[in-house]
Parts: sequence; structure tokens; C-alpha cells
Amino acid sequence: MDKLLEVLQEIRPDVDFVNNKKLIDNGVLDSLNILEIVSELCDTFDIEISPADIIPANFNSAEAMLAMIERLK
Repeated sequence: MDKLLEVLQEIRPDVDFVNNKKLIDNGVLDSLNILEIVSELCDTFDIEISPADIIPANFNSAEAMLAMIERLK
């Protein structure tokens, strides 16, 4: 989780990824943020995120992103 939070903080240092559980629902992250996050997660965790995986449920919280990463490894 620490590595994920580090990646997310680099992209959006103004966001509390630990406590915010509705990053998409509340409009905290926009589509450009998601594209940047997808790119960084693929590089950092050596995974491939398909277009089918780019859904709000996978990016609404750091926990959801971590679950997706673990599933794709």
C-alpha cells in the first residue's frame, strides 16, 4: 500500500488518498488523473490494466486500486 500511496501522492499531492473513499464519485479525480494513474501503476507494478479495468469501482479509493493491482499481478 505504501508504494501505491507514494505513486498517487506524486500525481495528486493535494488529495488525502488514505481517508477519501469516493475519489471518482466526488469528482476528486478526473479522466486525465485516471490516465496518469493507470500509466504509473502499469510501470510501477509491472501490470497491464485493460480498458475493461478502467471503471470507477477500481479507482474510487486507494484500497480499490490496490485490490485491482493484486488481482492483475
